[in-house]
Amino acid sequence: MMEKELIASCGINCGICRVYLREKNTCPGCRLFNKSKPVTIARCKIRNCDELNKNNIMFCFECEEYPCDRIKHMDKRYRTKYHMSTIENLDFIKKNGTTVFLEKEKQKWGCPECGGIVTCHGGKCMSCGFQKFKN
Repeated sequence: MMEKELIASCGINCGICRVYLREKNTCPGCRLFNKSKPVTIARCKIRNCDELNKNNIMFCFECEEYPCDRIKHMDKRYRTKYHMSTIENLDFIKKNGTTVFLEKEKQKWGCPECGGIVTCHGGKCMSCGFQKFKN
C-alpha cells in the first residue's frame, strides 16, 4: 500500500514494512499509531523526538538539527540491512514531495511477478513470495 499517511517522519514508507503487510498482528504505521498497537512504535526514539513533537514537524528534514545522530544511526542500519536510506528518502521528499516519492517507491518495491509489494525487511513479496534480494 502506497499512501502518504504511511510515510513516517524519518522517511520510511511503512507501507513496505513486513509488520504492516502481514495478516496477523499488523501495525497501522507510525503516523496512525495508538497505544493498543506494537510497542516498538511506542519506543521509537525518532517518533518520540521532542523537536518533532514540540514544533509539530511532519518530517525530520524540517528540523534545525537534521540530520541528527538518531537519523544518521537509523540510516546506516537501513542502508546495511534493508536496501534503503532514510536520509536519501527524506532529501528526496523535501525536493520532490510525497506524491513523487510514492511513485518512486512503487517502482522500487512493486513485485515484478504479481504486482504486490515487496517488503524492505527480507525483500520478499507478501503476496506471491517472490524474493527480490538474494542474501
